Amino acid sequence: MTLNTSKNHTGFATTTRGLDRDSPPMKLFEKAKKYGIWNPSDLDFTQDQADWQTLNADEKDIILRLTSQFQAGEEAVTLDLLPLMMTVAKEGRIEEEMFLTTFLWEEAKHTDFFSRFLTEVIGDPGDISYYHLPSYKMIFYEALPQALDRLATDSSPEAQVIASVTYNMIVEGVLAETGYYSYYSALRNNDLMPATCEAIDKLKQDESRHIAYGIYLISRLVSENPHLWEVAENTMNTLLVPALGVVSESFDQYEVVPFGLKPEDFTEFATMQFQKRYQRIARSRDLSLDAVQAMTHDAIDQDDA
Repeated sequence: MTLNTSKNHTGFATTTRGLDRDSPPMKLFEKAKKYGIWNPSDLDFTQDQADWQTLNADEKDIILRLTSQFQAGEEAVTLDLLPLMMTVAKEGRIEEEMFLTTFLWEEAKHTDFFSRFLTEVIGDPGDISYYHLPSYKMIFYEALPQALDRLATDSSPEAQVIASVTYNMIVEGVLAETGYYSYYSALRNNDLMPATCEAIDKLKQDESRHIAYGIYLISRLVSENPHLWEVAENTMNTLLVPALGVVSESFDQYEVVPFGLKPEDFTEFATMQFQKRYQRIARSRDLSLDAVQAMTHDAIDQDDA
């Protein structure tokens, strides 16, 4: 038998320098081990099923619309994530790779949750991809897979910045967090669907770790390569337009928005999420790597992803 020797290891971090347990990725890995172990199959949807039946047609429609966007979005990141993990692994960043293993597990678990919600609460609604409007398709059908798949053949710092801005900052940091706000505003504020709200709490907690890592990754790359700030800024500004479009196009479908929701509240919330991450990344242009790590530690300690 002939061995394939196209790749050989020359050593291992854990038996030479050891793991850097003070690094931001390892701090996030510790949080993932502590808070990330929850099972969608343990949720009791009994009250949620009853609450669903009390909603009027438009209220059902907006929850189904939001869930359709989340369901496809969670599946998309589950499908598209591997090139980022492989890029970090090939660079020998074991601490970052260890934390990234939790990404795929958690995104798959989120896909599982929304699938259970659709079948057990709503009742298998069939093909609901008609809720995916142009701005949504631009991000999830095009920008996200293109940015992450590029890493399979181009693992440059520039490609990594584009991938992480698309995934962590826009998809998770703007759209997902605005989506959580939408669920809370429609359901929790009206004492509806407690199991679903409990799961959204868990998703939000998982995604906060993903966002924290993404902002750290982008900031590290910009600190090491200051010229990449322009790449990050251009990607952020280019994707902000369709991201806000996802919000506005969703609300534009209703003459009277269900649950008394005000579209401007969600546009303002999405913009706020964008701006605070934008400012943190912008700061990294003038920071050393140690300062970037310290800034990330502060955010992790404050649970401010």
